[in-house]
Amino acid sequence: MRPIYAVLLLLMLSGCNKNEVGDVSLGVFTTKDIKLDAMVDPVVTGVTCHVSSIEANLDFSDPSDSSIACRQTGPITAAMIASIDKSKNGEVLFSKSKSIFFKTMKIRRIFDAENQTLMYLSYSTKETSGSFKHSLSTVPLWGTEAYVAR
Repeated sequence: MRPIYAVLLLLMLSGCNKNEVGDVSLGVFTTKDIKLDAMVDPVVTGVTCHVSSIEANLDFSDPSDSSIACRQTGPITAAMIASIDKSKNGEVLFSKSKSIFFKTMKIRRIFDAENQTLMYLSYSTKETSGSFKHSLSTVPLWGTEAYVAR
């Protein structure tokens, strides 16, 4: 196979993401795009998160920046909340490689029992420019079947 065809095939396959709902080019003279992914929480199925991150198609590593916004998009039940990990670390719901050098973007759900709120944290596992990049979104249980009045 000619090298140019291999590169084109790789570029086409890199865009094949079933969770991708948007793709914004950062300009004509760059290979970087902002990818927008939708992720439904696998346990609390009434929550959908949208994550934006930059992908650099021809680089060995993508930038670590990401942003996350999560909202209630369906019912949240007490049974769902009863079945989630309630430890301070929560649980990883999504993981995506951002580099051939072991950098990963992860999304973790953590339950704030005191405030009855689900927290969704998007973060990079590798320090960049002296900082671990991260973003937080919350979904309060107020107004759902899972809310416990005190």
